[in-house]
Amino acid sequence: MSSLKRWCVGIGAAFAAIGVGKSRRRGGRSQIKSELRALIRQMSLENQLWGAPRIHGELLKLGFEVAQSSVAKYMVKRRGPPSQGWRTFLRNHAPDLAAMDLFVIPTIGFRLLYGFAIVRLDRRDLVWINVTTNPTAEWVARQITEAFPWDGAPRYMFRDRDRIFGTVVTRRLRTMGIRDKPIAPASPWQNGIAERLIGSIRRECLDHVIVLGEAHLRRILNSYADYYNSVRTHRSLARSANNIIFRNVSFSE
Repeated sequence: MSSLKRWCVGIGAAFAAIGVGKSRRRGGRSQIKSELRALIRQMSLENQLWGAPRIHGELLKLGFEVAQSSVAKYMVKRRGPPSQGWRTFLRNHAPDLAAMDLFVIPTIGFRLLYGFAIVRLDRRDLVWINVTTNPTAEWVARQITEAFPWDGAPRYMFRDRDRIFGTVVTRRLRTMGIRDKPIAPASPWQNGIAERLIGSIRRECLDHVIVLGEAHLRRILNSYADYYNSVRTHRSLARSANNIIFRNVSFSE
């Protein structure tokens, strides 16, 4: 065997020995079992507000000897903040939430009428709708009083930041035990259900008729409210209808 060949064989054996040495397991902590890793992931998923110290403490109480750094390593990484978001708040409190909003409707004579609607967020119940030619804070406050019996008012009322929802309206809400929840500026998605309701009224009803006047519009909206509550299916309700009887608004302004 030539000297060059012996040199190449020796170099190859040296590299092989280095690879075997690196592949050998060195000292340190032993890897935790897959069942414990799965438990850490489950605890972090089901307890969004818990960090590594809290989960580590709970595991120690259960008898698992594991380091906090290992807990942090196997936790599910979150992209957003751990605090409760707006959508989570809506989902958790839906039975106690309602939303209200105003919308504008032109007539055949180019007059502007104003509709006012209140919807329950849980079952999408259209609990109140009315029309006026001159919306004021006092008129809105009276609509809220008529919409809810004293023992049936929601805990929270969502609204946008229109100036009509001023001191008179907020005082009426507070008197009825309803907490006023204005949405953030330039964030109509936070009042999305009321916005969607008004969009449905326009697309399914008002875009197909010519409004003659206030009384005519009130009859149209009352008829649509009956359809919306008792017949129309809702995707958020698994394509079911509310089957709620709407209380007609028979009085004028």
